[in-house]
Amino acid sequence: MKKKIYTVMDALRHRTPTVMDFDKYATYAVLLPLIRQHDDTFVLFEVRSFQLRRQPGEICFPGGKMDPCDQSPQETAIRETCEELGIEKEHITHVVPLDYVLSPFGMVIYPFVAFVNNAHMQINKKEVEDVFTVPLSFFIETKPKIYRVQFEPKPEDDFPFDDIPGGRQYNWRPRQIEEHFYYYKDKVIWGLTAKIVYHFVRLIEQMRGE
Repeated sequence: MKKKIYTVMDALRHRTPTVMDFDKYATYAVLLPLIRQHDDTFVLFEVRSFQLRRQPGEICFPGGKMDPCDQSPQETAIRETCEELGIEKEHITHVVPLDYVLSPFGMVIYPFVAFVNNAHMQINKKEVEDVFTVPLSFFIETKPKIYRVQFEPKPEDDFPFDDIPGGRQYNWRPRQIEEHFYYYKDKVIWGLTAKIVYHFVRLIEQMRGE
């Protein structure tokens, strides 16, 4: 047994660590579209169709779940953007990956940013109610408002309380997440979409040395 465990340990030494249980996460990808107009840069947002079952009417970026045919999250982001905005792949350029997000709800989201040529755009009305743009400078000059949401643990009825110290009085730690909000004219940009924008803006500031 001693020899076997050392053999296993030697093999594990060459393994590259990843996120625990990463294979159980559902993989999604989104694209933050940048549009150049009149020597200025704008961020394009979608308003989800009110006919959709999930999150109808919410403001988001194009994106979705990774299909088995997609070779990478970047391919997912580009495919979904083409399908939702009605553009061709060649209209998406300078694709750059941002930091990925691990959701407490069992998802990993890969965000990308790219320039999009919207001259030939024909939005897919089955998924997208409308699109609108916001100057990138607005997000650089405006800090988001941040609100916190608490998630209280709720064990199942058959949870083995007798097997843990404290039993039913065990001091569970609530999970807290931060929700970002941007307010632009009559639009409220919040949640993961706002968080990705904020992350991108911080990267811009870092690259500029600000």
